[in-house]
Amino acid sequence: MNPVAVHRVSFDCVSRFSLIRRESGGGGFSGARIVKSRGRNRRLHAVTASLITSADSFEVGRLIGSYGFMNVTSYSGLRSGDEFESSSDDIGRLKSQDIGEGAVKIRLYEGRISQGPFRGTPITFKVYPGQRAGGIEADMMAANELNAHSFLQSNKNLPANLLILVGGFETQFGEQWLAFRDGGKDSAADYARIASEKTSRARSQGAWNPYEKEVTMKRRRNFVVTILQGAMKGLAFMHANDRLHQSLGPSSIVLNTPAEREAMYLIPRLRDLAFSVDIRPSCLEEGATSGALSEQLWRRATASGAFTVFEKRAFGIADDIYEAGLLFAYLAFVPFCEAGRLLENTFRLDIEAVREYCLADERLEEAVKFLDFGDRAGWELLQAMLNADHRKRPMAEAVLSHRFLNGIVK
Repeated sequence: MNPVAVHRVSFDCVSRFSLIRRESGGGGFSGARIVKSRGRNRRLHAVTASLITSADSFEVGRLIGSYGFMNVTSYSGLRSGDEFESSSDDIGRLKSQDIGEGAVKIRLYEGRISQGPFRGTPITFKVYPGQRAGGIEADMMAANELNAHSFLQSNKNLPANLLILVGGFETQFGEQWLAFRDGGKDSAADYARIASEKTSRARSQGAWNPYEKEVTMKRRRNFVVTILQGAMKGLAFMHANDRLHQSLGPSSIVLNTPAEREAMYLIPRLRDLAFSVDIRPSCLEEGATSGALSEQLWRRATASGAFTVFEKRAFGIADDIYEAGLLFAYLAFVPFCEAGRLLENTFRLDIEAVREYCLADERLEEAVKFLDFGDRAGWELLQAMLNADHRKRPMAEAVLSHRFLNGIVK
């Protein structure tokens, strides 16, 4: 990080806020919510106590970017394959989810720890707006993300595929600054966009050298599968520890390298746990399903016939798998296709109909080849993860062990 771009957080703009104790006594998030919440063991207390909560312990660098959260608000009915074929001016016209962008806008900054034993450690700040700009939802999301990371990081078997929370603070304007260990600046969405643009440029330059094309596509296949493997390892860990992600997509996976030549060093990490849901049976029994951030999830669960604690838990896990299926579809098409012919990640499809459609378009050839590996193993896995019946979707561990994710990377 360029030292010139770094400035010290001033206490003129920052309240003496601690994740353990908020002096103002307001309604924002606080680590006290974690410490006092039921069922937390000593490891969780230790994680919470180890978080860096002094604003003076951080230095803030340049703005990296900003983004919003996309929420699934409802499901609409599936259309038939005939309808798909007659309306497919472009891939992605058939949708079975209604998606709404929330009002909370997140900013990301570079930074580093400036004091203590971890001085100099690079970090990424995730900034939630105060209630004035983001409403009470922003505080709820920040509190939930803090809670989820603290809970998961209390597990001694934490995998490398989750971004690590190291601390945070709150400004006097109510902004919540969460500090994460730097896992990279690029997301899977950034990688896919760059790869797609490279494909477009190669095609625009005329004939693509067959040998060069094959080498490039082999690297790309390996890279994409490594992203999927890492994402599913992180998700499998979350589910094994009774946590849903509920915001899984290409932008919620951060990569330590976007270079396809460096696939062997790639570590994909899950982030964006603001909508994470605690699905421990004890929590579901005690009315945790009434929380505002998970309201839409449990409404859809009830509409799908999930009423008991264990039915709701199974539905929640299956819902995460569906999101992972959309992620799979996105990464199976976008990096391999020209920009402008992208598969949207907001729908459920008749996979066989999609394949037949793609075969007729040479610009989608490499995506079809990718999914055809292992006697159409990719299509098989995609169909299972996007199954309209949530009861028939595989668990994360089953996805990880599927032959498609274990037969391409060499």
